Amino acid sequence: MGNFIKRIRSEISEANKDIEAGTQVEIKDPEDLYNLVGCIKGPRDTPYEGGTFLIDIKLSKDHPFRAPDFKFITRVFHPNVSSKTGAICLDVLKENWSAAMTLRLSLLSVQSLLESPDETSPQDFEVAKVYTKDRSEFVRKTKSWVNKYANVSLKEHMQNRSEDSSK
Repeated sequence: MGNFIKRIRSEISEANKDIEAGTQVEIKDPEDLYNLVGCIKGPRDTPYEGGTFLIDIKLSKDHPFRAPDFKFITRVFHPNVSSKTGAICLDVLKENWSAAMTLRLSLLSVQSLLESPDETSPQDFEVAKVYTKDRSEFVRKTKSWVNKYANVSLKEHMQNRSEDSSK
């Protein structure tokens, strides 16, 4: 158990080293290192640019030997993300998971997915339909969602959570 905790702390530290790269991780509750909140920046030169995307991360008790559960907190208009639940369809977070993956690499993989949607494996069929049939409408709607939903920083989110739990 101690080695798992040490690894998780190390991964959190690694994810927070280069905030300019666009990854951050915070612990939801100091008593529970297995429930985290991640943050990625919208990739440059994409409709997601300028957005801040928050991700709920649940690690298994035997992390890193089982894939963590990543789910967007921020609403995202993307073919590989459920616009209702935030579920992410990304093979490296599922069947292609490797114990060599870290939180930082996992967040960068999600960031990369925003940049390059995989229309062959949609999580949200309605969004995928817009993406394949009308790219300009997809870009317009994506930017609209980014402006509407992707504007809360990780710090603000964590402050709001602590204010909510103290009420």
